[in-house]
Amino acid sequence: MHHPYRLAVALAACGFATHAVATNVFRLEGYGPISRGMGGTSAAYDIGSAALLDNPATLGLGAEGAKLDLGLDLVITSNIKVTDTATGESVQSKSKDLGSAYYAPEAGYVHRSGPLTWGIGAFAGGGLGTEYGTQSFLSRTPGGINTGLENASRLLVLEIPVGVSYAVNDRLTVGAALEAMWTGMNLELLLGANQVVDLIGHNRATGSLVPVLGGIPGLEGAHFSLSKGNDIQSGVNGWGWDGRLGMTFRVSDSTRFGAAYTMKSHLADLKGRAQLTAISSVAGQIALKGDIRIVDFQMPDVLTVGVAHQATDSLLLAADVSRIGWKGVMQDIKVHYTADGGGDLAIQLPQNYRDVTLVNLGAAWRVDKWTLRAGVSHANQAIPGDMMFAVIPATPTDHLTLGFAYDFNKNSTINFAYSHALKKTLSNSSLPNASTAAPISVEHTQDNFVLGYSYRF
Repeated sequence: MHHPYRLAVALAACGFATHAVATNVFRLEGYGPISRGMGGTSAAYDIGSAALLDNPATLGLGAEGAKLDLGLDLVITSNIKVTDTATGESVQSKSKDLGSAYYAPEAGYVHRSGPLTWGIGAFAGGGLGTEYGTQSFLSRTPGGINTGLENASRLLVLEIPVGVSYAVNDRLTVGAALEAMWTGMNLELLLGANQVVDLIGHNRATGSLVPVLGGIPGLEGAHFSLSKGNDIQSGVNGWGWDGRLGMTFRVSDSTRFGAAYTMKSHLADLKGRAQLTAISSVAGQIALKGDIRIVDFQMPDVLTVGVAHQATDSLLLAADVSRIGWKGVMQDIKVHYTADGGGDLAIQLPQNYRDVTLVNLGAAWRVDKWTLRAGVSHANQAIPGDMMFAVIPATPTDHLTLGFAYDFNKNSTINFAYSHALKKTLSNSSLPNASTAAPISVEHTQDNFVLGYSYRF
């Protein structure tokens, strides 16, 4: 087993267990407890080692010496409800408790010496997951066959950045970061015959297996299974890299401007094993094993500008605006399957994501050893409703956040943040992405928590 893969599995084993999770599209709504508590703001003030994922120039805003950050993201409660709007049937992605939540460990080390600061870390960059089971209407074909096949998803993005910042003078600081990225995906998806026919009709399903499927008597649907049977492995995965540049400029003694740009990721195709199962009203279920690739699955470029203002000795205010390039990376989900016995199938599932403008506002109030934080964030909807799959409900757009920090002494601090995604509902009655037999409506709310500990030495 290659060393990078061992690292990914080790991080996953520390706690990745996604079941009913969706973030700000596939990105977390703030990296680390400081940013998360202040509405996801990050461009122009010190957020610790999480700056490696946002604006690396802010690494240089910390104190002299070294600091170690350890943290854990946790999603305890999540409500993703899918309703068949024709019949009123509904299914809920499994409700969560502490024993089966979504965990994402993170760690970072930063060292500042004069104008030069460097850092390294390992973080969850994002994720998504659903688990609808095997008995809902999502597992039923248009002809009414209860297949007993799962509908589920899990996406993990791990980022391992290294970065530096340099104070050019007492006003201007610049920074850069380069990171290794690992992305893993599990997917269980049933497509009804109506969806398959629509994909073929729009030239979105091609390959030598298309006529084979079309020749199966009583074809009712096709099910893709590219999953591992536990919570810490992914059916398909791939490595790649990414990078970002940043700067801060002190406008006055109390106000600082910041800007950062993260490039589009350079991930290899996600590869693994899969099973394609054809469902027939005549022949039952016909399973074919083979190799599968998710082609050119990337994370978007991000441009962020922001300002932080020290309104009083105790009160810090921050505001960021980000432009996230989802349109450039999520027009289609491209799947290429090759059966062990020969034959191939290429599918392009339309998504047509829009670019997102994200506005974050935050405040922090210092009281003795305590710092209290609060914030809000708002974004436009990335995915058109008629492109939504139940297993990819990237729907939350609005978050409310709260947080605090407590200094045990000059060396040790604990940080906590809570984020609530307000309820969002989207409907889809269009092929090929609605459910197998009916139009759907997806309702989603969510609560995220992050806890961090920092030690300075």
